Amino acid sequence: MRMKKNSKTIELFPASTETELALSFVDEGISAGFPSPALDFVDVSIDLNKHLIKHPSATFYGRVKGFSLKNAGIDDGDLMIIDRSLEPVHGKIAVCFIDGEFTAKRLHIKNKEVWLMPENEAYSPIKVTESNELIIWGIVTHVIKSF
Repeated sequence: MRMKKNSKTIELFPASTETELALSFVDEGISAGFPSPALDFVDVSIDLNKHLIKHPSATFYGRVKGFSLKNAGIDDGDLMIIDRSLEPVHGKIAVCFIDGEFTAKRLHIKNKEVWLMPENEAYSPIKVTESNELIIWGIVTHVIKSF
């Protein structure tokens, strides 16, 4: 299946878990100080598909466009892993389809009110009212960063 959905804020791609790629993995942590000679003998591997994707048929990748989540550590160009099978709950970061546009915001659900909260003071919260068309499309489970 080849699909790509574009919007001004998120590019969406389906997750493919049909392949496996075993990568070397340092299970005991990596020192940010002095190098460890033990790294010369790494013999453990990890498959990121198995580690990051719990519900393959409901998981998508989304590339962030914009800066509304920068204080949550999610930056322009980062790759989000989005699980559509998870329940939207207060405090989670969600990919939402509101009034014809995709956006990613932190959910604030209280007393039957729903707010889509940015994690950047330069952006305003969005109060969801009956006049809005809102679909909580999925919950962000991981973010892959590039440096």
